[in-house]
Amino acid sequence: MAKRTAKNSVFLDLFQNKSYLLKLYKTLHPEDTTATEDSLTDVTITNVLTDNLYNDLGFIVNNKLMILVEAQSTWTVNILVRILLYLAQSYHEYFQRTSQDYYKSKKVKMPKPELYVIFTGNKGRKPDKISLSKEFFEGAVIDIDVKAKVIYESDTDDIINQYIIFCKVFNEKTKQHGMTQKAVTETIRICKDRNVLREYLLDRKGGCDDYDEFV
Repeated sequence: MAKRTAKNSVFLDLFQNKSYLLKLYKTLHPEDTTATEDSLTDVTITNVLTDNLYNDLGFIVNNKLMILVEAQSTWTVNILVRILLYLAQSYHEYFQRTSQDYYKSKKVKMPKPELYVIFTGNKGRKPDKISLSKEFFEGAVIDIDVKAKVIYESDTDDIINQYIIFCKVFNEKTKQHGMTQKAVTETIRICKDRNVLREYLLDRKGGCDDYDEFV
């Protein structure tokens, strides 16, 4: 049987690899031509032993920029509430990691936040940006707002768009064949043929059709 969490598992596994993480960053910031894999620090929140906060992806670029990315297939503005909590926890862990005490008078240093949602469903009339103020407080000026850029399928060939297409192929094949091994095999075959995450899929287990992320 195919995993119902296969799309999320692939997202997590894909961007744990620094080479693909760098591609994601350069998709978001093509103007930064000097960034390398060493420029990126993974700060994704993980809770292996406890049922607590965890997010899809977080990374820091040269201690200047903190980027949080969430992938979702079902549209909900509640993602803004989760992002707010993820951001607070990510800064808390950052201050601990850098030995900065925000209870003291010395001003702490913190990387600038950037927040993104990768939506793998159809765009329709959904917005390109969402904000806590607009969605929950009728656009009122509030003391703290959370704004996120939403990324949809496009005609580009970048790593983000390839992931979105992969998700749509997986959805199509599981709709046809159910959550079965055949759906997994067909998804992998079609994506390889269409050059969608081809390098990643070939790297996984030497290119065979059995993947821990899927089954």
